[in-house]
Amino acid sequence: MENTVAKKLESLNKLQKVDSKIDNIKKIRGALPEEVRDLEDEIAGLETRIAKFGTDLGDLEAGIEAKKAGIKTSETLIQKYEEQQMNVRNNREYDAITKEMELQALEIQVSEKRIKEAYLKIEAKKEEIEAAKAVVAEKNIDLEAKKEELNTLISESEADEIKLEKERKRASKPIDERLLTAYNRLRGNAKNGLAVVAVQRHACGGCFNVVPPQRQADIKEKKKIIVCEHCGRILSSVELVIEPEKPKRTIRRKKAVAKK
Repeated sequence: MENTVAKKLESLNKLQKVDSKIDNIKKIRGALPEEVRDLEDEIAGLETRIAKFGTDLGDLEAGIEAKKAGIKTSETLIQKYEEQQMNVRNNREYDAITKEMELQALEIQVSEKRIKEAYLKIEAKKEEIEAAKAVVAEKNIDLEAKKEELNTLISESEADEIKLEKERKRASKPIDERLLTAYNRLRGNAKNGLAVVAVQRHACGGCFNVVPPQRQADIKEKKKIIVCEHCGRILSSVELVIEPEKPKRTIRRKKAVAKK
């Protein structure tokens, strides 16, 4: 049998009350869960950066070895050209060999310069790695302290939270999937986690905007689910405001003065 609107609203109210209790437990933890996540992300980012620095070091060292091998090759060629110069037949061959020797000597100079630059980069990278490792060590100490604090808070409220989670499952069961999805979406968008509210003092209990009298009358009838025109929250009921009775004014009558 399909639930009536009144039953649906009752189920939503129960779920909202349970969720609000869970929210209150989480509020005690404050920003600690977010701080822990942020620190974990920051440490992961730093470790990725350190790993990249390590790869850069490997590339620089490989480049140095390649340049050193190139220098040896150039030195071998220069030695070979020097031997060839002793057996040239004319000036043109001599000049050609001399030019090749000069090119190899220039190649050696450029390679030596690149090697020096690479060593400087390696030193800079090593300093960056050490600095990043120091930051990671510091962040890890901070992370452990925050985790310990968070775990203490969680352990203190763990039993209550488990109990409330079971209550939440029971409260969610009678609510159809479409309505439950809408409820969860509303809760996700609301800063205070309230998706179901009552009309209090003629205003929405979530955004405090005025709810027109006719809309209040429709809410009271519970024939359909009505949402706030301003914030979209589900309006479950209209709370009657009983104004305190004003004390009655006592009228003091003047006594008649007898004439002599």
